[in-house]
Amino acid sequence: MDLALATTAPAASRVRPFGEHLRAWRLRRRMSQLDLASDADISTRHLSFVETGRSVPSREMVLRLAERLDVPLRERNALLVAAGYAPMYRERPLSDPALAAAREAVQLILKSHEPFPALAVDRHWNLLAHNAVVPQLLAGVDAALMQPPVNVLRLSLHPQGLAPQIVNLGQWRHHLFERLRQQIQATGDTTLQALEQELRAYPVPAGADGTRLEGEVLGIAVPLRFHTPAGVLNLISTTTIFGSPVDVTLQELALETFFPADAATAAALQRLSAPTI
Repeated sequence: MDLALATTAPAASRVRPFGEHLRAWRLRRRMSQLDLASDADISTRHLSFVETGRSVPSREMVLRLAERLDVPLRERNALLVAAGYAPMYRERPLSDPALAAAREAVQLILKSHEPFPALAVDRHWNLLAHNAVVPQLLAGVDAALMQPPVNVLRLSLHPQGLAPQIVNLGQWRHHLFERLRQQIQATGDTTLQALEQELRAYPVPAGADGTRLEGEVLGIAVPLRFHTPAGVLNLISTTTIFGSPVDVTLQELALETFFPADAATAAALQRLSAPTI
């Protein structure tokens, strides 16, 4: 599957005053004015004036505060606009010629990971690309869930998606919600908040207790135990992101790669990927 030709358009929202924006991010990071002022090497009085609108920050101050608060690039642009400055970080579709090297790197990682499954997702967990193994694991999924944009979390937890095939559904569901909670905390993304509410409304099978962690791989990772025609696969996942991105799209792109947790799973994936004669 080729990388998507366009990213999701940003949702329209009310442009809040810079001080209100800044205070929201400070509280999200659980920092006091004293903490942030100290990190940014400014006085608490000046920070207070910025938050209340009594003082207008320079462009450099906006960027310094955003860096100290670890604000995502998309939201750093929003902070700049709210303060009256032009956005700094570009957002381009993955098909843009300027992103050719990154696009090729993603395809190389996905392809080289075969015969193990790997996929690329955007900030809302929409599927952008996958390697040749992934479609073989999606047999039986309701066709409606495969209509673009395909959301990986929805696909995983929907009762007409992969959920019936996941042996440790309660455990995996708990793991995904914890990752989603951390992402929402880090970004404040309202689309992710709505997605979480939708996913939590899906029915949970009786006895699916996500607080139990049987089957942890060497006590360090939550496995995905998954029914397939080749038997039950026991997988562990890793997430790869671009280091030091200066493009919004690249910062929000993540590669989810799955590895066999045992020899039987490795052999089963080799069989699934073997060319038919």
